[in-house]
Amino acid sequence: MLQGAYRTLLRGYRHLPTRLRRRLIRAVAPTFTAGAMCVIERDDGALLLVRQAYRANWTWPGGLLQRGEKAADAARREVAEEVGLEIEVQGEPLILVDTDVRRVDIAFRARVRPPVPEHVEPASGEILEARWFPPHLLPLLQPEAADALARLAERRRA
Repeated sequence: MLQGAYRTLLRGYRHLPTRLRRRLIRAVAPTFTAGAMCVIERDDGALLLVRQAYRANWTWPGGLLQRGEKAADAARREVAEEVGLEIEVQGEPLILVDTDVRRVDIAFRARVRPPVPEHVEPASGEILEARWFPPHLLPLLQPEAADALARLAERRRA
C-alpha cells in the first residue's frame, strides 16, 4: 500500500516544474554548510596551520564557500584572506562529510606560489596565529583538520 502511494507521488513529482521540484527538495532535505580547507606544504615538508580566534585548536586555512563559488576558488580566496598567500591547489580534493554538524568540507592539498615565506603573518582578524610546523611536531588539531590530514595521507599511500 505505502509503496504504491510512494510510486504515485514520484510519478507526479516528475511532472512538476523544475523550480517547484527544487523547492520541495530543499524543504525536506537536510541542509549542510560547505567549506574549503587547504593542507599547504612547503618543499621541506612543513605544514601551514592557523589558530582561529573562535576555535581552541589549530586547523588548516579555509572557510565557507560563497554562493555560486567553486571550491578551488574558495580555497584560494580564503588562504589569501587569512594569511595573505597565493596558492596553487594540487590534485583532486578530498570530500569530508560530517553529518553530526551538517558540514561538507572540501580539502585540497596546496603549495604556496614562490617566494615561500619563512614566517607567515595573519591577514585577518579571525586568525590569531599562523605558523609552519614540521609534520612530526604538529600541535593539537581541530577534529576535521586531523581527519583531512589522515585521509590525505591514506590517499597518498594508496
